[in-house]
Amino acid sequence: MKRSGTADLPLHGGRVPQWLAERMTKLGTAITEAIIYQYGASAFLSRLSDPFWFQALGAVMGMDWHSSGITTSVMGALKRGLGPRAHELGIHVCGGRGRFSRNTPHELRAIADHRGFDGEALVRASRLTARIDNNAIGDGFQIYLHSFVLASNGEWAVVQQGLNERSAMARRYHWHSATLNDFVVEPHTGIVGANQGFIMNLVDAQAKPAQGALLEIAREKPETTLAAARHLRMPDHHKVRAQDIDLKRLGAVLAIAYDRDLRHFAELLLLEGLGPRTLQSLALIAEVVHGAPSRFSDPARFSFAHGGKDGHPFPVPLKTYDESLNFLRTSLDRAKLGGADKLDGLRRLENFARAVETELEPEADFAAVIAHEKAISASLNGRSVFDDKPKPRQLSLF
Repeated sequence: MKRSGTADLPLHGGRVPQWLAERMTKLGTAITEAIIYQYGASAFLSRLSDPFWFQALGAVMGMDWHSSGITTSVMGALKRGLGPRAHELGIHVCGGRGRFSRNTPHELRAIADHRGFDGEALVRASRLTARIDNNAIGDGFQIYLHSFVLASNGEWAVVQQGLNERSAMARRYHWHSATLNDFVVEPHTGIVGANQGFIMNLVDAQAKPAQGALLEIAREKPETTLAAARHLRMPDHHKVRAQDIDLKRLGAVLAIAYDRDLRHFAELLLLEGLGPRTLQSLALIAEVVHGAPSRFSDPARFSFAHGGKDGHPFPVPLKTYDESLNFLRTSLDRAKLGGADKLDGLRRLENFARAVETELEPEADFAAVIAHEKAISASLNGRSVFDDKPKPRQLSLF
């Protein structure tokens, strides 16, 4: 057992408007369901425990690509969306920010009673991960958000975040209960958990070594624990810059969206005709669902799916967002009825984008891409928080 990664993020104020929060809930749920449907709950926890993948997920959902608020917003969206379907999908999201984090033990015990788990073992794991990151690691960050994600087989992941007021930074910590946290990269299946034999299960007698391993971590020097984790540090600047992304990776996505011949082939992979802007978003969503770990080294690139709520790199194109959601939701519903062709089309699209990148090595013209997105923003119902004008106060005569 070891922490799987950390991420340093600049503190960022603001709020998530209702029009985006509702869409984030739907898209986060659909992406989670697609991963579980094709790879299983364990694979979803593996992705969730990767700080780079988590940042890409938040960006593709329309959040600001680098700010501290992405953690609260993404975990809140997943809890709202997955909560009503926890028993169906086998994923329970517990805890949250502030007072919600303090509800984690109660939530875990309730799930344990229903599932037949050892609730106290889960509560101990939750508390220990929080105490290690809050107390054992003397990095000056105080935990204020703690999310514990539990699968129906007893495997779990923790995403929690601390605040350092002096440095004006937040640090996100990721944990995964699997014995190993490395991924096996398979070109045709994306990210899968490493072959570990028996899956870690806290209710099984064999879980005691894992619980003991947590205690060993607490006794280790902080430098040892930190060195074992993948670390993501986001820059202070708010705007997306060319150096923040891999222009060849972005170029491949744009090529299949706007090159006539490539777009036609991509549409065939998805088994239906789609506009170029929606195809661009779906290609990035497909990578979040199917991409290998190495593909998320530039999470800012995923903001080119649905923009950002603060208008960086461009306002959220609500028309495209809703079309992407509709495609993914329809694909999932059809897959449940035995017709998985549309959902499998996302995997084929991800493979195709990778092949275009490798064979053609296209490179995006960053300034031209931004200019194009801003030029078409109004036609796609582009929106940011700055468009949300406060309602005028009404005077009452009574």
